[in-house]
Amino acid sequence: MSTPYPFTAVVGQTDLRLALLLNAVSPAVGGVLVRGEKGTAKSTAVRALSALLPQVDVVSGCRFSCAPTAPDPACPDGPHEPGPGGLRPARMVELPVGASEDRLVGALDIERALAEGVKAFEPGLLADAHRGILYVDEVNLLHDHLIDLLLDAAAMGASYVEREGVSVRHAARFLLVGTMNPEEGELRPQLLDRFGLTVEVAASREPAQRVEVVRRRLAYEDDPAGFATRWAGDEHEVRARVVAARALLPKVSLGDTALLQIAATCAGFEVDGMRADIVMARTATALAAWAGRTDVRKEDVRQAALLALPHRRRRNPFDAPGLDEDMLDRILDEFPDEEPEPEPEPEGPDDGGPGDGGPDGGPGGTPPQEDGPQDPGPSAETPEAPEGGEAPAEAPEAPQPAAQESTGPEQAAVGAAEPFRTKMLSVPGLGEGASGRRSRARTAHGRTTGAQRPRGHLTKLHLTATIQAAAPHQKARGRDGRGLVIRKDDLRQATREGREGNLVLFVVDASGSMAARQRMSAVKGAVLSLLLDAYQRRDKVGLITFRGATADLTLPPTSSVDAAAARLEQLPTGGRTPLAAGLLKAHEVLRIERLRDPSRRPLLVVVTDGRATSAGNVGGRTDSSPRELAGHSARLLQAGGVASVVVDCESGPVRLGLAGVLARDLGGPAVTLDGLRADSLAGLVKNVRTAVTSTASPHSSNNRRAA
Repeated sequence: MSTPYPFTAVVGQTDLRLALLLNAVSPAVGGVLVRGEKGTAKSTAVRALSALLPQVDVVSGCRFSCAPTAPDPACPDGPHEPGPGGLRPARMVELPVGASEDRLVGALDIERALAEGVKAFEPGLLADAHRGILYVDEVNLLHDHLIDLLLDAAAMGASYVEREGVSVRHAARFLLVGTMNPEEGELRPQLLDRFGLTVEVAASREPAQRVEVVRRRLAYEDDPAGFATRWAGDEHEVRARVVAARALLPKVSLGDTALLQIAATCAGFEVDGMRADIVMARTATALAAWAGRTDVRKEDVRQAALLALPHRRRRNPFDAPGLDEDMLDRILDEFPDEEPEPEPEPEGPDDGGPGDGGPDGGPGGTPPQEDGPQDPGPSAETPEAPEGGEAPAEAPEAPQPAAQESTGPEQAAVGAAEPFRTKMLSVPGLGEGASGRRSRARTAHGRTTGAQRPRGHLTKLHLTATIQAAAPHQKARGRDGRGLVIRKDDLRQATREGREGNLVLFVVDASGSMAARQRMSAVKGAVLSLLLDAYQRRDKVGLITFRGATADLTLPPTSSVDAAAARLEQLPTGGRTPLAAGLLKAHEVLRIERLRDPSRRPLLVVVTDGRATSAGNVGGRTDSSPRELAGHSARLLQAGGVASVVVDCESGPVRLGLAGVLARDLGGPAVTLDGLRADSLAGLVKNVRTAVTSTASPHSSNNRRAA
């Protein structure tokens, strides 16, 4: 087994190390979500945490880690006789993003269950993680069906496996730790709220600290065992401090003043529900115990708010997580501590903590408990940036020149209008793409529609079809008992229909004809609304813009709708309209994506008024007008089987209807900006129609109209 990187050797990342240690002190805090760019020691710090946890007392031979003093009465390996148990190290179990449902919750031996009537159960990762850590790297990329299972286990503290009338239940209480890169997509709100604390991490911009990171990493890779030995003393001190804090935790008093500060803070920041209050109370108590105190102070409440609230106050996926620290201080100042601050307990740990004498003069050791709230970490950068230094005196002057630069052919970017709930746009037919919530697809989860022979490992047994396949052969197989004689060839896999996520590629007209500020603001608001819909339906998104003489891939296909929204917000307008170039760019992008992920079906959303005033950079067709080139490009996409929808942005009393013509060439519907709203009376767009397999005319007027 490889030697893990020592926790105390991690350079910097004060908030990250503190959040992990608080969960080691009090697992009831509820875990940590670590958000940050790649290469910032997220996974390294999490994997190193398990070495600092106290050993676990378990029933000998129990696969489900029952405690000898209070064994689970429903344990599949039970009932357990009272008696002494054994000690084992705390486990850190990793859940791969591509894991199957059976790997997570465990699997039943279906053949033995049918033939012998016994519960032959193989435990999964949830059983392994009981009373330990369940770590999910890239948790935002986890499939929805695994997230649902995690939510159930986290809420009930138990895992239930039910298959065709056979059920198994076992305890599953674990510390949930996840890491993610926000550029690759956000997390579902239900799972986001299950993480007790959240931490934003970023690479240091200090050259000396970056040098120390490289020096330590190279030393570890050259001699992992020797490097771990150098830090063994610091590791032992931190481990002892965690044990001492755990013992002190029941003695910590959470007074009425601290409770008022917690309640006022959660109410002031308008977080949903009461979980935030409970998590803040547990975190503040753990902070006091970590500092060696038996009373919770205002600085503990402040630090708890910085760790527990940022991810709970987001109102939509485009809101950046963070907390206004000035507002936090104003709220806390309304409830000052009534008693004078007592001296630290003499039996508590030293203020400096272990590791302060490390090679970097301190950052490699444990995080400071008293200076944590004042540490300028990533969570403090966002709210402080607009207010730092002498900015207030100069701020009004800076934006004025930019606002006046709209006299040329390129006009400054305008903000998006308020987003709204959009109508359902889906791809026709039955796909087999990644799990999502947009289009119909054959999936591992959903309603059962039939049965087939399994192509590989059996995951969903179709009981009726299996019995029907085995029944005619019972006499020939010599059946003489109660159970059926089941053979592998009899097993049938249930085929299910659910929903898939698609690749939604936006092609946005940013030419001069769209440049009116009010009009472009409405267009951006509509695209932002569609992006929000794509986030909720677990789609990948891409963004192409065209203006002047070119079409640009502003955002390659990605799961991060936040990145798409940011690029859209900065989009300038102006110039002629190379519609054909935009459509051909879309054709090229979709061709490449089809090679990368052939199972994910695309949905093309063209946002334009339909005008084409420039041939752009398509080349090779000098004898054709821009309008003819656009029609040719659209028919090329239709011939490729691309499902499309045109969002008609034309406004005014006189309309040319060019967007409707483009929709006919694409073989899909056209919908106006007003008709895109889910509560609009303009008609419901349910399916995007293509003419790939149909000889009927695609020019149905039911799918397009001008408002």
